[in-house]
Amino acid sequence: MALAFATATAASASVSGPRLSPFSLPPPHPLRASPSRGLRHAATSSFPRTRRCGCGAAVRCAKRTGKRRYPSEKKRLDRRHKELLRQAAPVEGSEGRESGYWRLSKLAVPARDDPGKDFTGISLPLLQAIAKAIKFPVASMLPDEAFTVIRKSFDARKVLKEPQFTYTVDMDVKKLLDMEPRAWDFIARLEPKLGAVEYMPKEKLASDLVSMLNASSKGYDNELGIKDTHNGSICPQDKKPRVAVIGSGPSGLFASLVLGELGAEVTLLERGQPVEQRGRDIGALAVRRILQSESNFCFGEGGAGTWSDGKLVTRIGRNTDGVQAVMKTFVQFGAPPNILVDGKPHLGTDKLVPLLRNFRHHLRQLGVTIRFNARVDDLMVEDGQVKGIMVSDAELRPGSGSQKLSFDAVVLAVGHSARDTYNMLQQHNVDMSPKSFSVGLRIEHPQELINSIQYSELAAEVQKGRGRIPVADYKIVKSVGEKGAEELDIAEQSRSCYSFCMCPGGQVVLTSTDPSELCINGMSFSRRASKWANSALVVTVSSHDFKPFQSHGPLAGVEFQREFERRAAVMGGGNFVVPAQRVTDFISNRLSVTTLPPSSYRLGVRPSKLHELFTPYITEALQQSIIMIDREMPGFVSSEALLHGVETRTSSPLQISRHGETYESTSLRGLYPIGEGAGYAGGILSAAVDGMYCGFALAKQLSLFHGDIESFLGKAQNQTGFVKY
Repeated sequence: MALAFATATAASASVSGPRLSPFSLPPPHPLRASPSRGLRHAATSSFPRTRRCGCGAAVRCAKRTGKRRYPSEKKRLDRRHKELLRQAAPVEGSEGRESGYWRLSKLAVPARDDPGKDFTGISLPLLQAIAKAIKFPVASMLPDEAFTVIRKSFDARKVLKEPQFTYTVDMDVKKLLDMEPRAWDFIARLEPKLGAVEYMPKEKLASDLVSMLNASSKGYDNELGIKDTHNGSICPQDKKPRVAVIGSGPSGLFASLVLGELGAEVTLLERGQPVEQRGRDIGALAVRRILQSESNFCFGEGGAGTWSDGKLVTRIGRNTDGVQAVMKTFVQFGAPPNILVDGKPHLGTDKLVPLLRNFRHHLRQLGVTIRFNARVDDLMVEDGQVKGIMVSDAELRPGSGSQKLSFDAVVLAVGHSARDTYNMLQQHNVDMSPKSFSVGLRIEHPQELINSIQYSELAAEVQKGRGRIPVADYKIVKSVGEKGAEELDIAEQSRSCYSFCMCPGGQVVLTSTDPSELCINGMSFSRRASKWANSALVVTVSSHDFKPFQSHGPLAGVEFQREFERRAAVMGGGNFVVPAQRVTDFISNRLSVTTLPPSSYRLGVRPSKLHELFTPYITEALQQSIIMIDREMPGFVSSEALLHGVETRTSSPLQISRHGETYESTSLRGLYPIGEGAGYAGGILSAAVDGMYCGFALAKQLSLFHGDIESFLGKAQNQTGFVKY
């Protein structure tokens, strides 16, 4: 088996710049005295200097170079760069650069000098980095008030001389010149550089979705394209359309929010329980081994992401209007504001639970009907169109005492574990196809070991999430060549093996929905204070691997998952005990006969031959990847490291076909499949954005919304001055 990898690199910047001749040109207007700027946050840290730290970089496929972008994103970036150049060009007779904002990115502050991960203000070391970026000679003369931190992340990659915090900062030109007029010369010389120095003629504002929609109903209706009536509501004058939203995960919640705000009569149906009862059911599982089939780590209010790490990272573009609207909405409903600044934002279960309660309260204030413990057993279809649904008490068997409900549209926002729903859709001949996903094992180390590997001497500064340095994590991606793959297509001759859902300071939890199957995942709380670090190590699988199950049609991937979940349950011996193996023994293909190291998994682990759990190509890919990871992160292969089986539900095993513009199923009119369960998202943020856009698309078909979605979000951001982005 051949395995290729490369380590991502990035240039680092020092916070001290070359000595300049101060103020070589006279200011454009008389000097004004600068007001007192208060105390500076000088470097008070006692961080030790380190010559080299552990690997914190993503290990990528050898064929990849630089940052991978989608074609649409490349085009958007090219247009943005041209626009920035045009905007930054001085125009005779106008204010030009004497107003507006400059966004300064990739500002590096050594970790030893920074106040720490929880500080988002302007420190003196950050001012020094800003001064270098704009070539201003005296950093202490720059006024704090002219700068706002937009993004802050921690970078401890081996390619750097030392760990550093990396900032993105907005510079208000008017404030800067009012308080330090001599800065004009340096502003006039600034040249835009995409991704590093960018000019914005106006302050870019962003707001949460609720505020944007409220603003639209108070004077912006014609411009934003939202239908309004004389009484101020934004719904049709004759009759409200009735919409069912199935599933209360991120996609279902945001679809309900948009449709409810725009005036539809929405019924949100969730097979599980609200978070309060769901928490008690999960507690009963952890303590008394009682698995509630409809209220567990997968089913219930908030979806599978509620009891997880609550990561808010996405590959669809952190700065896009849709993502920013979702992030601001989370803050509106109680998320801590620092998620808007943190380079790797996460919430944790303890923050997600109250957020969901606030979300639920707002939906009910809108008039959204929310029904928990309500399982949708079937669709009511007439002439190729959904006319309604059949709902029953989730605690009863399917079809028992079912209730028929009529709707104008049905939004299907189920999660990737709603296997009974997939079976129901197959009976209605809904177009579905198997989709690639990943399977593997979850590896767990003592968190202090990962801190030491990643941070070296700085590990002492973590302090269980309460220190200045964030709890250490890692992200690894490898490309694995498969033996005997000559008969495969080129795209199938290599597999991706990568870390997934890394939970620093977390624990391993049971995500089974059937007692005969065993599946696990990871979760953590907001502080990430646990003494363990865990992450899935998974290998991509595709339709080629599902051939033994091709008789199941589009559900072949589901049966592929079940095969290994049942094997894991047998290996564990039942009663939700998880099969486990030391990493060293897994690599050597031997049974862990000695006592296993401690595990965070509360239902017990059993020494097992995990190297016999999967088919050989998956096992070999995992073994070789772990060996290569240890070369980049010495100490990763350790007698203290423990592998748990099995992780199979990394994403949906199928995709439900839908139209790109309308979000409607290609084979069943009136059905709108969205989110992770439909195969169109891969996490909390992307699922929420998918639900939001589906809400707008459906509202447009229901004559509630007449504008372009992206245009609406952009205009609303300029017209509602809530939080500066």
